[in-house]
Amino acid sequence: MLFIGIAIAVAIGIALLVSVDAGAFVGLTQGQAAQLVPLLIILIVIAAGVFARRRRAGELLGNLALWAGLFGIVMVGYAYRDDLSGVASRVFGELMPGAAVIDAERGTATFRAGRDGHFQVNATINGASIRTIFDTGASAVVLTSDDARRAGIDTRSLRFDVPVSTANGTGRAALVRLDRVEVGGIVRNNVRAFVAEANALDTSLLGMSFLETLTRYSVSASSLELVD
Repeated sequence: MLFIGIAIAVAIGIALLVSVDAGAFVGLTQGQAAQLVPLLIILIVIAAGVFARRRRAGELLGNLALWAGLFGIVMVGYAYRDDLSGVASRVFGELMPGAAVIDAERGTATFRAGRDGHFQVNATINGASIRTIFDTGASAVVLTSDDARRAGIDTRSLRFDVPVSTANGTGRAALVRLDRVEVGGIVRNNVRAFVAEANALDTSLLGMSFLETLTRYSVSASSLELVD
């Protein structure tokens, strides 16, 4: 069992070395480094057989087969790393609806559609964690009265004098300014928003006053991408 654990650890280490182009340190291209991996694995297996005591030939062959299998899995995973990344993102979105898959290099935040077809988006508003729904039909970010209070807004002092249409019918809302809105690592300050009257809205909305500040946003059947 110890050998199996070591084999797995070494296989993962080799894959990481190839992926980060570690061969460049000794003048090898990434392709040349990858070609040396099978030879390295064979040498490790032979060394393990030489130094291990009372190892039968069958066990050595079994270890060799294990290494070959691990090597194959690692290489297939590396070759299809982009596809596997998409699968991982989809699984992550299903398990944690509203959570963003962030690509810091591209400045993007990606969300998966829920079973109801809506995009839940976890936002941090004035330091409070608030779940919103992506809604291009909303002219601004719209908070429920409960979420507004969680964001530190005194709803008792607001003037609800702006007529709005919601899923619950026609209601009224109050105009406010949000100090800070963060979605998937994308931060905006001084965002125009509305606070809906109590019971006028079931879920807060991520509307155009935030979305229009982005470089772009794109929607597919099951994916929402926000670009800083």
